[in-house]
Amino acid sequence: MKIWVDADACPGPVRDIILRAGQRVKVHTVFVANHALSLPRLAYVSSVQVGAGLDVADRHIAQQAQPGDLAVTQDIPLAALLVPKGVVVLDPRGEVFTEENVAERLSVRNFMQELRESGVTTGGPDGYSAQDRQQFAGALDRELTRLVKAEPK
Repeated sequence: MKIWVDADACPGPVRDIILRAGQRVKVHTVFVANHALSLPRLAYVSSVQVGAGLDVADRHIAQQAQPGDLAVTQDIPLAALLVPKGVVVLDPRGEVFTEENVAERLSVRNFMQELRESGVTTGGPDGYSAQDRQQFAGALDRELTRLVKAEPK
């Protein structure tokens, strides 16, 4: 099992939570970005720097992630690729993308993108709050615990 992190837009507090959790449960954690990352030297942490370009990091994660892995991303199209593969996907606010909700989330995302492209100002997400951090940490802990227990020994 691995934790895959779409690190291009990963908030700092989320990165720190992931680093601590990966070490605690001894799960290899891979941060993927199209720029150099400054990560602590830890036993279960690595990074992959992919080439520049739109969705290059997403494609790398989509190709490498396996069933039973966990991915952290706020990129809904990436989540839509990973969920059917059996990868557990969390967003930085702690929402778990599932077979039941990922298509709806993708549809809403595409609709909002169409609105923006037509000139409608849609606003952005709220700032990242302490409550968001807590929700993410709780969801990550729950999902990691479940995945570690489900791993074949």
